[in-house]
Amino acid sequence: MDAHRILDLSRWITDAGLQGLPATELVGGFCERLVEAGVPLTRTVIGADTLHPTIAGHVVTWDSTGRNAAEVRQTDYGTTTDPALEEKWLRSPFHRLYTTGEVMLRRRLVDGCEAGEFPVVDELHAQGATDYMAIVNRLGPDAAIGEMDCIFSSWVTHHADGFNDVQQDALLTLAGTLALALRGHAVARIANTLVETYLGRDAGHRVLRGHIRRGIAEKLDAVLWFSDLQGFTRITDTAPPETILPLLNDYAELVVTAIHRHGGQVLKFMGDGILAVFDRNSAEDACRAALDAAEEARERCKELNTRRAAEGMPVTRFYLGLHQGKVFYGNIGGVDRLDFTVVGPAVNEASRIAAMCRSLDQDLLLSSAFVQSAPECRQRLISIGRYLLRGVGRPQELYTLDPEAGRAP
Repeated sequence: MDAHRILDLSRWITDAGLQGLPATELVGGFCERLVEAGVPLTRTVIGADTLHPTIAGHVVTWDSTGRNAAEVRQTDYGTTTDPALEEKWLRSPFHRLYTTGEVMLRRRLVDGCEAGEFPVVDELHAQGATDYMAIVNRLGPDAAIGEMDCIFSSWVTHHADGFNDVQQDALLTLAGTLALALRGHAVARIANTLVETYLGRDAGHRVLRGHIRRGIAEKLDAVLWFSDLQGFTRITDTAPPETILPLLNDYAELVVTAIHRHGGQVLKFMGDGILAVFDRNSAEDACRAALDAAEEARERCKELNTRRAAEGMPVTRFYLGLHQGKVFYGNIGGVDRLDFTVVGPAVNEASRIAAMCRSLDQDLLLSSAFVQSAPECRQRLISIGRYLLRGVGRPQELYTLDPEAGRAP
């Protein structure tokens, strides 16, 4: 493999990385071009940790040892306390490189080679591999993100003569270029994950598209969801402290899942409270989606309470206010600390409606504006009277789900 081939591959990696090619296409295209350049590659594994609430990292595998065309796939691995997986990591070539500071580890898998050093290498040898290289490309302190402080790769051949010295040097050189391109892809994924996780799906996408100027907001006609947990203060005063976070997570998960399943956007967590919006092409569609989400969340809450009660853990339910109205949706805050959220009288009204759940002993209350915007939902609802809401000028008729009406199909 001459210098021109290496240069061509470096250019291809650079272009593919700048184009934002998915990791599987990047690794697959690179490996195929290596083979075309005369490198007898049969299997490659490239992985790195990431910054994600539930996923520890990603691995891309390219494998041409099957009978059909080469296969490329990406798998995720999560944080685990499984002793078997921990032992597998401790006995891997990657762990050796990580702890020793070395850049490369190579093992020629010929007859009579020493077995037992690395189980994964022994397994590859049994499958007919003849040469194995493991490489680590470390990231500097300012380039590392979370646990992603290096990118590991392994390179395997089944060719009788293994890799020659020129091919080894080429792999060492090109692995670094590929690692840089994969880091760029990983950073984009991490940025997307973080903004979706902490701002919400729609708000996060808007921020990444450049909607970050303070004071720029869009006027929406949307359904507002404002919910919190019943008796949460009492629970925090009486339950063991270590049970509070699991409780919040359990109930937040069922509410967020229901909202997302029906197309809503969760904008904010406020202690035990959740603010969300449903923005559809029509107000009636948004109201229907929000009401379906509310019914689903109530059913999930019953199931959760049955499980938690059986395990001797504290249980609760959620209060929910639904309102339909106009809001401003965008960046609000100080110069160096912004929040992408909704503001306006309709938001305050939704919170006041949710607060009325306690005094009216109702899990769910809906505004008259909500009901007027969704006449098809009217048969599922029942009026509970007119009430004066704190901070709202005129009394408003409130509704709840009719216990005698069936859930919409």
